[in-house]
Amino acid sequence: MNFVEELRWRGMIHTMMPGTEELLEKEMVTAYLGIDPTADSLHIGHLCGVMILRHFQRCGHKPLALIGGATGMIGDPSGKSQERNLLDEATLRHNQEAIKRQLAKFLDFESDAPNRAELVNNYDWMKEFSFLDFAREIGKHITVNYMMAKESVQKRLNGEARDGLSFTEFTYQLLQGYDFLHLYQHKDCKLQMGGSDQWGNITTGSELIRRKLGAEAYALTCPLITKADGGKFGKTESGNVWLDPRYTSPYKFYQFWLNVSDSDAEKYLKIFTFLSEEEIKALAEEHAADPGQRPLQKRLAREVTIMVHSEADYNAAVEASQILFSNSANEALKNIDEATLLDIFEGVPQFEVSAEDIKAGVPVLDLLAVKAGVFASKGEARKMVQGGGVSINKEKIADPNAVVSEEVLLNGKYILVQRGKKNYYLLIVK
Repeated sequence: MNFVEELRWRGMIHTMMPGTEELLEKEMVTAYLGIDPTADSLHIGHLCGVMILRHFQRCGHKPLALIGGATGMIGDPSGKSQERNLLDEATLRHNQEAIKRQLAKFLDFESDAPNRAELVNNYDWMKEFSFLDFAREIGKHITVNYMMAKESVQKRLNGEARDGLSFTEFTYQLLQGYDFLHLYQHKDCKLQMGGSDQWGNITTGSELIRRKLGAEAYALTCPLITKADGGKFGKTESGNVWLDPRYTSPYKFYQFWLNVSDSDAEKYLKIFTFLSEEEIKALAEEHAADPGQRPLQKRLAREVTIMVHSEADYNAAVEASQILFSNSANEALKNIDEATLLDIFEGVPQFEVSAEDIKAGVPVLDLLAVKAGVFASKGEARKMVQGGGVSINKEKIADPNAVVSEEVLLNGKYILVQRGKKNYYLLIVK
């Protein structure tokens, strides 16, 4: 496979330095992409860069994933309106290990192949570098005029940042430039890749290599992913969509991709899956013929959920998604985990019910109208039960004299009540 051609049809190239494509066609190239270690999980904003590394390795080249342990202690001004919080070494090391475990799902770190991936941390070569040595060895090669001309610096200096630009942040591009120089010298790394907002930092590195070593180094960036409506990709009302199931459950992760717009779905299939151009075209045609079936979104959600989590997680997410629309989902409800149950019914009214009442057995009308405020009165509850409009855990209640006891509890502490077709209530037994 030709790496540049593969990225080009997928819409994953924003800018590429002249000579990059020729270099990649001539030899096995080592390239790196930096990852910010400010959390112990990647989120889907990182996913485009990770996919580029995976394409790079699949095309026979050698990827380096650089964890920015040193630069994470500084904070990159690119695209930021204020300086970020700085992390300590113990936190950075913990985050690095967590991120490597996630990257191992995408990249081959373990084989004997000459292009096996490597994880590097710039803290390892920066921690012993004194300020005086850095100023002598690196600072003299890049002028302040060159650094000031960078767009990320200009934006901060022209009033977009409330507090201006600190010296710490101003030196960031030199530190990232030194990473490229170090990897060029020690890993024969001739290419740096990243998001389009990193172009200024990346080219500082290639310029440093040129001025210090008289050698050529190259750059390639991908576009920043956006939504068709202009909103920020990967952000939801509850924040980032994380790859770690502790922060974003597989159900919520699946739902994110399932609910992207028609105009975004085809673009995301190109960027976030390994489906071929022909497969994506066929899906787009199928979608155009019957948009209501949403084949683009369904395939996107399937591919990405299996890739990041597992096929079992994908199947569980699909089953959980059908609970809302199925009248015979009692068994599925019993089998889902607590986190997924709470994700599915996030935002529905909740009532606390005494564990003693449930243990003793409570008449269903008392439960719904007295212990919990699902109905305003027992009479109203009775009337709807008799009309077949009340379900507990997706099973219709036919008898208004029924008793609810602890064997109905989901995950040992929840009861799901459905009133009519669309009104859900979650009773929490404490």
